[in-house]
Amino acid sequence: MRLAFMGTPEFAVKALAELVAAGHDIVCVYSQPPAPKGRGQVLSPSPVHAFAESLGLPVRTPKSMKDADAIAEFQALDIDACIVVAYGQILKKAVLDHPALGCFNLHASLLPRWRGAAPIQRAIMAGDSHTGVEVMRMSEGLDEGAIILSGRVEITDDDTAQTLHDKLATLGASLLPVALAAIERGGANEQEQAGEVTYARKITPEEARIDWDRPARELDWHIRGLSPFPGAWTTMSTGKGEVRVKVLMSRLSDEHSGETPGTLLLGGLKVATGDGVVQILRLQREGKSAQDAWDFLNGTELQPGDRFI
Repeated sequence: MRLAFMGTPEFAVKALAELVAAGHDIVCVYSQPPAPKGRGQVLSPSPVHAFAESLGLPVRTPKSMKDADAIAEFQALDIDACIVVAYGQILKKAVLDHPALGCFNLHASLLPRWRGAAPIQRAIMAGDSHTGVEVMRMSEGLDEGAIILSGRVEITDDDTAQTLHDKLATLGASLLPVALAAIERGGANEQEQAGEVTYARKITPEEARIDWDRPARELDWHIRGLSPFPGAWTTMSTGKGEVRVKVLMSRLSDEHSGETPGTLLLGGLKVATGDGVVQILRLQREGKSAQDAWDFLNGTELQPGDRFI
């Protein structure tokens, strides 16, 4: 099939690679414009942009797909379908209606649960036992189209947003050629979304802050759901002042404590919460590299009774 591909982050790279490996003709790749990165704030192409160029595929990076010129350029493409994977822009009807077979989106949740921007993080943060990926026919509504194909994965107590991201990226990439083959031969079994609608709104910096008054189980979900980015954060209070810290990995402890929430306990990096105890396994002080809990404790003057606030 002759395809246009729209995607931006690392999550979409495997999908593009799978389509190329399956023999599809990628006529054009769309991605978000290069953005400043690193300490030098050098303009850098997105992961999809860089990967597409490494394959010699033509790349377009319009600031807005709502722009009349961008729409006209897209409509000039002779394509059968457009595949969209975490592109990051809203597509107008004039774009959605152009490909002969339609536009199809690979979304990282089991819709209609977690429509929107941060489905992977929200699934872990909510304590969901499973999630998945779905290929759907795109409509003008946010993630509201009919489902073509689904795949499901379990969420374990060791999953972070990164590990779940990697599982879903691999699974989703494998589904796309299967879904396209069904669409091409007219045998796709499209199903309407069913169930309660929830929205995976974008994570804000203040929301990422750890509230130690919450139950330990919820905080474990919160920490792992935001790791490694943007990172659940707290402030470490010691005799020498306060330091901001990202908590990157945790485990729910079976211990209980009557200490004030946020208090560091004996026996490793364990912290009292509003209900129960969380053991911190990996964290990162502001301006420093990430460390395992043992190395972190050896490099600080934290003592039992000190607090995270």
